[in-house]
Amino acid sequence: MGRKGIGLVLFFLTYVALTTQVQGQNTRRVTASYSNNEIDNYDFLYADDEHDFTDEDLIDLIMEEAFTHIGARYRSGGKGPNAFDCSGFTSYVFNQSDYSIGASSRDQYAKNIPVKRSDMRRGDLVFFTSPRSGSNVGHVGIVVDVNPQTQTFTFIHASTNHGVIVSNSTDGFYSRRFVGVRRVF
Repeated sequence: MGRKGIGLVLFFLTYVALTTQVQGQNTRRVTASYSNNEIDNYDFLYADDEHDFTDEDLIDLIMEEAFTHIGARYRSGGKGPNAFDCSGFTSYVFNQSDYSIGASSRDQYAKNIPVKRSDMRRGDLVFFTSPRSGSNVGHVGIVVDVNPQTQTFTFIHASTNHGVIVSNSTDGFYSRRFVGVRRVF
């Protein structure tokens, strides 16, 4: 359930609790007068969507979703949830938090916010060339952890040989093929 869905459920439950009181078989309306302090307690129901969660909260949700798919098999064109290709995996994971990041690795690279490697953080998208893409983007993953001193990182992705795994940017294949970083939010 997305953030909006959770907000609607909380609003509904609060509304029901404040307007209805059940005593045995009888239901009656409750009229209540509220002080400013009581109303302030429910301000979270009316907050802007962008203030519901911090970036770190959203990143935690995204990473939690990503790690639930460790070991899922690779399938060319796979969009999940049981099999993925690289861009199918990243788009599926972000879509579970209501973020549309693009369908292909090239779309994701073009659509999202460019970030310097030195400014990379957990939850960013990382892009690589692939044997079939030449010098163009051909592979994508999600940053798990960053070492700011060495600018090395680990990332979770759908690997053609191993399915969804965590790899290191220092692995020979990936260290030679790094293209760039993009941020979704």
